[in-house]
Amino acid sequence: MAEAQEKHNKLFYSKSLRVKATEFLNNRRNANNLLDILHDLETSPYISTCLLTLEMIFTELLKRRDMYEEVVPLKPLEQRDPEGQYRLWLRTAYEQSWLQVLNHLEHGKPSDQQQSLVTAMKLIAFEGKYPLDSVESNFPTMKLKAVLIKLLSSTNNISHLLNKFQEYTAYTDVLFFVWKSLPAITSKSQSPNEIYIKNLLELIDKIPVNKQTNPVMMCGIKGKAGHFDYPTVKKAMNKVWNTIMRWNHTSATHKQMLIVLLERVLPHLDNPLLLTDFLMDSLDVGGPISLLALQGVFTMIQVHNLDYPLFFEKLYSMFEPEIFHTKFKARLFYLSDMFLNSTHLPESLVAAFIKRLARLALVAPSEDILLIIMFIGNLILRHPGLKRLINMPGAGCEVSSDPYVMDERDPYKSNALESSLWELKVLQHHALPQVATAARFIDLPLPSVEWDITQILDNSLDEMFEKEIRKKAKEIVLTFTKPQSLALPKGEIVLDYWKLTT
Repeated sequence: MAEAQEKHNKLFYSKSLRVKATEFLNNRRNANNLLDILHDLETSPYISTCLLTLEMIFTELLKRRDMYEEVVPLKPLEQRDPEGQYRLWLRTAYEQSWLQVLNHLEHGKPSDQQQSLVTAMKLIAFEGKYPLDSVESNFPTMKLKAVLIKLLSSTNNISHLLNKFQEYTAYTDVLFFVWKSLPAITSKSQSPNEIYIKNLLELIDKIPVNKQTNPVMMCGIKGKAGHFDYPTVKKAMNKVWNTIMRWNHTSATHKQMLIVLLERVLPHLDNPLLLTDFLMDSLDVGGPISLLALQGVFTMIQVHNLDYPLFFEKLYSMFEPEIFHTKFKARLFYLSDMFLNSTHLPESLVAAFIKRLARLALVAPSEDILLIIMFIGNLILRHPGLKRLINMPGAGCEVSSDPYVMDERDPYKSNALESSLWELKVLQHHALPQVATAARFIDLPLPSVEWDITQILDNSLDEMFEKEIRKKAKEIVLTFTKPQSLALPKGEIVLDYWKLTT
């Protein structure tokens, strides 16, 4: 009942505000209506409704050019007539409204914050199309900077706003001026707090840096503002990133910075090799940070000819039982499949990875065993000489000793080529039929094409169990005769020895 009453009150309030706005736009004598709405924005519990009303008012005023002022350079403004004074009053009210919109963008309920962002961007769009005076460019850069400053809060996480703001960066002019503005508003402090760093990194992650071919502009007019100048954007990105690199980072921001670097920033840096020391230091941190750094090092080796001979030793050391319980497990297998894709790698190195994976499969969760088995199969297909691990004496019978040294950190010294894949024989007796069936691939002719491991990277035990149940449910007859009350079905053997009485 209370919820219905609240909904009714909000609807009634919305209608009354719309009436006030319409009266104000239709007749200047109702100018006080605008002041009432501005006052409500400070005191009313229905902030979003007030924001929508002000958005309607000022977009219409901008469109009608009621606040437009012709400015002649070096010529002083003459004494204003009543028309000029009214225009000045409207512009003052507009700036006051803009400050209120920015204030609610930073504070208040998430829904009100999101509406503030929408209203702010709508006003920017209309002001770009219908400038306030004759000297303004087609894009209100200062207003966009003010929005960005609020988004880069040092007190609140603004992920919910960045998801909405990302929609506006589809416009060429917005994307260009966001990047152009970022260097000026990025904190110059040596150590901004973690919230600020996370917000900035997430903002960079949300805005693309692609050369625009078919520009779609939010504010610009054809032939004017809206051109995407990639060299300018690239220069701005390098300035911002150089600043971020100098900050003190926590483990969380370090990891986030590596993700953004690899997925967004690295292709646009002027001199990526300057990141070498940073990536090498990150490799020694351990966990997800080392994995992400390894991906960066691989890119540097592949694209920028970085010499790092210990790359595969680092990758080999990351395959530990703990990896199956981390968030970045899927990324490790995906990247490892890419790193080990070359058929020119030494067989002794690949054999060490195969044996390590096979040994880990004995202690891995069931859903990960399938992934490991397919990965091992792909590595053998790439290196046919490693079929010897399948046919090695001891691979199909009891194994008294295994020359493979699991604790050896150097894959070349692990004696993997002298061992066999007895682990897969053990897995052929796994409790889950899917795992046992997959492990039998070593007893069959190898397929001609590799398995696509990306399809099962996110495989879960629940999915495996449900699939097995669907497969077996039709094979098992649960009951032959529908039970009647407490009576047992006819032919039940228990009736030969017991009699039910009521």
